[in-house]
Amino acid sequence: MLRSLFYSGPPLEVLHEQYAKHDRIDAAAPVRAVTRIIVGTGPEVVWSVLADPEGWSQIDPAIGDVRLTDGVSEDAAFTWRNGKAAITSRFAVVAPGRQLTWTGLSFGAKAVHRHVLTPLQDGSTELMVAESMAGPLLGLFMNGRKLQTALDGWAAGIKRVAEARSPRLALVDPE
Repeated sequence: MLRSLFYSGPPLEVLHEQYAKHDRIDAAAPVRAVTRIIVGTGPEVVWSVLADPEGWSQIDPAIGDVRLTDGVSEDAAFTWRNGKAAITSRFAVVAPGRQLTWTGLSFGAKAVHRHVLTPLQDGSTELMVAESMAGPLLGLFMNGRKLQTALDGWAAGIKRVAEARSPRLALVDPE
């Protein structure tokens, strides 16, 4: 418990270059979560939602003040707010229609946030979202359950926005 409370993870540059760019989150981080959701539209539509950070407030109204320095491109920096948290981030993987991953820093906590899109035979997309967070004392106010809830909401928001852009494939949940 004490070790995880003070775990700060690798340096941000290492996290960016050796984890995020190699399809990994920090498996040793004390705060981690993964979620998967089926989006009733093709990967290109899901990608259009992800690749528009200035529109992320449509996914989650707590997101705002997004400022891109060099567009959505590998190693491009951007800043944004998630609620009261100011976050400085950098895109690590920008693979249109397949993956968007970034690293970020906020209040001393470092994160890797991955989105992987997998096209399905019926024209829909499986969206996998994974994130790890580490920083001294992070465990005092954040844990895996809270992050899981946040990622589930984020994925559901992406699904809602993407399906609104392309309602013809919207999936009906079986009852």
